[in-house]
Amino acid sequence: MTVGIVGLGLIGGSFAKAFSDNDEHKCLGYDISNDVMTSAYEQKIIDGELSEKNIAECDLILVALYPKASIDYIKKMAPYIDRKTVVIDCCGIKKDVCGECFPLAKRYGFTFIGGHPMAGRHFSGIKYSTKTMYDGASMVLVPENVDDEATIDKAKQLLAPIRFGKITVCSADKHDAMIAFTSQMAHVVSNAYVKSPTAREHVGFSAGSYKDLTRVAWLNEDMWTELFLENKEHLLYEIDVFMKSMAEYKEAMENNDAGKLRELLAYGKKCKEEIDGIN
Repeated sequence: MTVGIVGLGLIGGSFAKAFSDNDEHKCLGYDISNDVMTSAYEQKIIDGELSEKNIAECDLILVALYPKASIDYIKKMAPYIDRKTVVIDCCGIKKDVCGECFPLAKRYGFTFIGGHPMAGRHFSGIKYSTKTMYDGASMVLVPENVDDEATIDKAKQLLAPIRFGKITVCSADKHDAMIAFTSQMAHVVSNAYVKSPTAREHVGFSAGSYKDLTRVAWLNEDMWTELFLENKEHLLYEIDVFMKSMAEYKEAMENNDAGKLRELLAYGKKCKEEIDGIN
């Protein structure tokens, strides 16, 4: 098949490397950076530049840009996309992207599905992309109708060469609520945690706990600002829940209430056991 990939950074570059690893597939790519395009050609992960002239050849188009840029690109290219084509975005939030692109796809006759590959690396850019990044990972699909089995099956077939370990199907709102908890909240907490003046003196006093909690404090502030603000309803809910829990720990310690503190810690442990299925 012919695959078009828009944005050849870590996400799009890894898709390009995975598809181009199989000679049966033709990969067309586009990136705003000439250096990235040159690198993609040098690595032989694209067969040509994706444009208005050849986008209709694509069976699948993966848009790996920031949310607003993804919407703008799909709006611009919609008149040139063939009716047989499936377009999947790879953004970290779905409500706004799907809200704009579902009607657009219906208007021009192609299929749009929201998508979110649940994989990544510490550093971004095509330099760090790999052909195996998605092996065994989860891919979230957000079709216009979650009961549309034909569309979901078609998307699964098109994505089969990527070797995802699990395909999760849900609504845009469900996706954004879950991502606020599993991803965005973790970045907020980690980024805030390292602002303590004590962090600058941690060397020699830190081990796995510190490394685990601070790993995602190093982030792309432009991308995460956009993601946080576009999903602020769900993220603010998670922040409120977290701050309520923190206030309970703080109050128990201020009151030297060992019983209450132990109760809070025990309940947190119990939640972890239930979530992870620990007996």
